[in-house]
Amino acid sequence: MRGRYAERERIEQLLADARRGTSGVLLVHGEAGIGKTALLDHAAGQAHGARVLRVEGIESEMEMAFGGLHQLFLPVMDLVDALPEAQAAALRSVFGLISDSVRDRFNVGLAVLTLLSEAAADGPLLCLVDDAQWLDQPSVDMLTFVARRLRAEGVVMLFAVRDGAPGAVVKGLPSLLVEGLDRADAAALVPGLPPYVVDRVIEEARGNPLALIELSAALTPAQRAGRLGPSALPDAAAGLPVRLQDGFLEQLRRLPEAAQVVLLVAAADDTGDLTVVLSAAGRLGSAVEDLEPAERAGFLLLSGQALRFRHPLVRYAAYQGAPLVRRIAAHRALAEALGEAGQAHRRAWHLAAASTGPDEGVAEELERVAEWADSRQAMASASAAYERAAQLTADPQVRARRLVSAAQRAADAGQDERCGALADQVPLPLEDPGVAANFARARAVVELGYRKPRTAARILVDSAELTGVERPDMTGSLLTDAVHAAFSAGDAALIEEIALHSPALPVLTVPAGLFGGDVPGALEAVRTLVDAPADGVMDRLMTGIYLQLTGDHAAARKTAAGVVAHCRDQGVSGWLPTALHLLVQTELSLGHHDEASARADEALQLAEYYDLAHRAAHLRAALAMPAAVRGEEERVRSLTDEVLAYTLPRGVGRGTTDALWARGLLELGLGRAEAALEQLEAACGEVTHPLLRLPLLPDVIEAAVRAGRPERATDAARSLGEWATALGRPGLAASARRCQALTGPDGEAEERFVSALALHEGGSAYDRARTALLYGEWLRRVRRHIDAREQLRAALDGFERLGARPWADRARRELGAAGGESGLTAREDGPLGVLSPQERAVVRLAAAGAGNREIGARLFLSPRTVGHHLYRAFPKLGVGSRTELADLLTS
Repeated sequence: MRGRYAERERIEQLLADARRGTSGVLLVHGEAGIGKTALLDHAAGQAHGARVLRVEGIESEMEMAFGGLHQLFLPVMDLVDALPEAQAAALRSVFGLISDSVRDRFNVGLAVLTLLSEAAADGPLLCLVDDAQWLDQPSVDMLTFVARRLRAEGVVMLFAVRDGAPGAVVKGLPSLLVEGLDRADAAALVPGLPPYVVDRVIEEARGNPLALIELSAALTPAQRAGRLGPSALPDAAAGLPVRLQDGFLEQLRRLPEAAQVVLLVAAADDTGDLTVVLSAAGRLGSAVEDLEPAERAGFLLLSGQALRFRHPLVRYAAYQGAPLVRRIAAHRALAEALGEAGQAHRRAWHLAAASTGPDEGVAEELERVAEWADSRQAMASASAAYERAAQLTADPQVRARRLVSAAQRAADAGQDERCGALADQVPLPLEDPGVAANFARARAVVELGYRKPRTAARILVDSAELTGVERPDMTGSLLTDAVHAAFSAGDAALIEEIALHSPALPVLTVPAGLFGGDVPGALEAVRTLVDAPADGVMDRLMTGIYLQLTGDHAAARKTAAGVVAHCRDQGVSGWLPTALHLLVQTELSLGHHDEASARADEALQLAEYYDLAHRAAHLRAALAMPAAVRGEEERVRSLTDEVLAYTLPRGVGRGTTDALWARGLLELGLGRAEAALEQLEAACGEVTHPLLRLPLLPDVIEAAVRAGRPERATDAARSLGEWATALGRPGLAASARRCQALTGPDGEAEERFVSALALHEGGSAYDRARTALLYGEWLRRVRRHIDAREQLRAALDGFERLGARPWADRARRELGAAGGESGLTAREDGPLGVLSPQERAVVRLAAAGAGNREIGARLFLSPRTVGHHLYRAFPKLGVGSRTELADLLTS
């Protein structure tokens, strides 16, 4: 650990914090041999009194779904019985202990989080994940998912990753780059050499500790004495791992032949099980005594029934340095040994590694492995198995089916580039219409999720046209998916075009009418969808979108809540962020800003977990809306900058519109009307139909009037009035009346304001407060101060309850100008304003009666972290129990 003072201090601080109950995470990264493993070893050595769990990634085990997770938790498997039943069953299933499938992968994540919390119940817990780039992706996903949610469990997680190595991706964690040693510390690692030789070794090693040790150890006696020519050491321009590998390979070749065979088998093995390795090596003529030379040379570490290489490059050199024919023989021997041990999944992968050409029998075994991984929500592993099965398939159509399956699972795993690469390999044309439709879906998922929604819609429409004759059963779902993508683009013409492909289909009748001029027919079709809801998630989502679009926000909220519940109950987790996004939009429309923020936070966590960049952009825009209402300028800027960086180059019109709307609403609330009008008009320009602009129009009209540009409100006011009449929704009618009062003659203003307030009854408290504020301002301007004070007090009270600070400030100023008492009438930001966003979310669920485990499951926190948040929140709120908490929120 020479020269690693700062690195050691940071790790030791994490351990000290864990002893006080605070969790911590660190990603240690750097080149091969730089000392990452040594730092993890140091952490283990400093973890006095802490339980230590450790897993090391093995390159050949990368496709074994949840293999790394299982290895990490082997010492604490007895704690699985203490988990909630659904979580325990999920873990047993992914570990292959039971045959049940996993419907909801988040149960696995929650189980891992709860298990870590349980393992730390009696003291700190240190989890070491070495060579994480060579763990299977599902294990890495779960471990990083959990690492980002650790708070108050007393758990430290250290990940070590080799920079530049292909393999599993670890992201979103605090990181520590480990760099080369300085000259003094490097020289201390190579004592006993002449100065000239020391300088040459240090120059070659570039401060890499492993390179220093290995290059100096590889010197001949003559070189150690100083006899070095200009080319005695490897070329300094060569890659460090290659030089080290060559050095290891030279040392390996000095071993007896039988010992090299054992090392090759051990390098090809992915279990670390000494019994398996010896069983396979025995088939190749080696025995247990042949381990001795390798162990004596320090290549292997043996402990009980476990076998480890002392460095990954030793494993790599032992494997890659062997001729192909020997590697094939080693995999075949391991397949036989694993078959006898009943490990069919590992056996299939070794058979695949031993195959040099098409082999349908092995391909079928791999397809069964893929189906097993698929049933455990291990999409990355399922995709890899389908891909390898396709490579071993001679029949082009069967190969196409397997590649399409691989691409679909890659998309589900968030591997968009890989999904596209797999789709590019699919042999065309496709004879099976069902495979062709799934192929189109895979391509569309990538386009919608990461690229351009318009292209996604076109792909799906083209597929519906091609497959509709032979597979009419798939046409409706393809077109519904296409309409959903077109809505994201904000392209009304495309929406109408898609809907007209099959206007008799109920879910397409609505957009055909709304964008084709038959609004009454569309509204009747919406009622039909509500009265006879479809089973499919997409059809139900579209029903909620139509209700929201036509202004029936309460019904839209009910539908969205039903879809969310369905996704949770049925384990359809991939759709949950989209369903939650719809629910967030309905909550915003109803003025439930805190609820919208809490649900959007949950949905964004899910979208980031799944790498759903498209949905994450929409959710950030949704989060920016309540932040704009609260006047959180920096947060709005940050969120919308991220949104626009994603949506503008990809033509995600609805996302761009929502982000610009949030910016415009922020400016309007802060009294910067000209800037608000600029943002809001830009937002309207991103969508191509008045109906899609409808929610923005009240803000556009108010901004134009306040900016002294009433002429720029004329078209918006006319459109708002026409659509309010056509749709017949009270909330829309209230907004239209308010805006008519702003833009019409003073003689008609009061009647319209009063009418608007009546129509607001039972609707959005925020919209009602906006109307009361404008009415009060008008009353003050016409010198009716007593009447003005009544409306302005109502507006102030409403805004304060919602935490709408800039709007409350405006109402307070107006109230003071009207001669009224302008002090606070309620706690600013509401009773929860003193809490952090995470504390607020926990408190709301606790007040509703949820226990710590249930809250943890909803918010992806450990029960102990939930308790920590409540412990901090209660004194801030001045309550001592959940009952008092519920009473406070009710009041």
